[in-house]
Amino acid sequence: MDMDILPELAELRDELRRTLRELLPDALRRKVLLGRRLGREDYLHWQRLLHSRQLGAVHWPREWGGLDWSPARAAVFDEECARLGAPRQLPFGLKMLAPVLLRFGTPEQRARLLPPIVEGRSWWCQGYSEPGAGSDLASLKTRALRDGEDFVLHGQKTWTTLAQHADWMFCLARTDPEARPQSGISFLLVDMRSPGVQVRPIRLLDGEHEVNEVWLDGVRVPRENLVGELHQGWTVAKYLLGHERTNIAGIGTIQRELDRLRELADQPDALGHRPGAQPLLAADIAELEIDLLALEATQARMLQREGPPGAEASMLKVLGSRLQQRVSELLMRAAGARALPFEPEAFEPAPGFEPVAGEDCALLGAQYANWRKVSIYGGSNEIQCNLLARALGLDEGRG
Repeated sequence: MDMDILPELAELRDELRRTLRELLPDALRRKVLLGRRLGREDYLHWQRLLHSRQLGAVHWPREWGGLDWSPARAAVFDEECARLGAPRQLPFGLKMLAPVLLRFGTPEQRARLLPPIVEGRSWWCQGYSEPGAGSDLASLKTRALRDGEDFVLHGQKTWTTLAQHADWMFCLARTDPEARPQSGISFLLVDMRSPGVQVRPIRLLDGEHEVNEVWLDGVRVPRENLVGELHQGWTVAKYLLGHERTNIAGIGTIQRELDRLRELADQPDALGHRPGAQPLLAADIAELEIDLLALEATQARMLQREGPPGAEASMLKVLGSRLQQRVSELLMRAAGARALPFEPEAFEPAPGFEPVAGEDCALLGAQYANWRKVSIYGGSNEIQCNLLARALGLDEGRG
């Protein structure tokens, strides 16, 4: 069921389904649906294909290569891409940095940095979290000292997603160590090819190299790469995080995995029994469908509002991440013993490789382990609940 409040959104959804099916290469779609490893070129190739149809940044203004779509229309686009099995558009440049540049950037910064993003020529990563400064981001220690017309960076960022592919990083650094934490931070753009930048991989439970440590040892950043006012990076950071948390809801991905769950639950096991016929599993799948409909309706109402996302973004982040984890758990239950074997070779299978569990279940366990992260990144769910409580006045009288 599609929660489209306006008839025009239903028409848009149908049109997008036809266009995206024509555009998405079958081999790339198969990689995504089976949970296989995607490389830098996979992501950038898909971005270039979208840009060739003027779909590379549908929410951007037309003057920068977008279509100036409303948040509701852009959400439909994201859902249909995910549901079809397209690679996720890289959010760091497209949906996080770009709104910041359009709001706080200079004309020169926008002209220099926005076209390579939409055209699939540049890759950005996010330099926020540090050891000891994750959810408590204002306690970050990375410092940027003025030296003539440059800033000189010293510090460490961690959990930096896909930094091994990145050309640039937007980075929070302390530029006034004497100010209170939120007042002494600036928002800087760092060329990842600069001397002093070192990227070290962090291997995840499934063996994947998805996140990294980034060490900054005397990295020089020109003043022209300061976004917004000096020492006012916290304002920029909060604006960016609102966009990030809205994107984390992942409704299209949940819809796609729910379709996959229904198919898997309908497949007979080795004894000829359908997992979906088990009353408890069937009830849990139905409950997930109901909760997903509620999330879709909540997002649809929110997207009709004017202005940037506020506390509602935290609500979408919490609910969406919980549903992503629940669908991954139900996929494991539906697959049963087929979900147990883990063969790393299945991420990039050689010709003739046959997974023990079959292609459709070979990487379910890896997905389950990987998706434990979604309730943590972008600000942990516990922190988001605190933000919601504060917005609703539920924390008054505490202290």
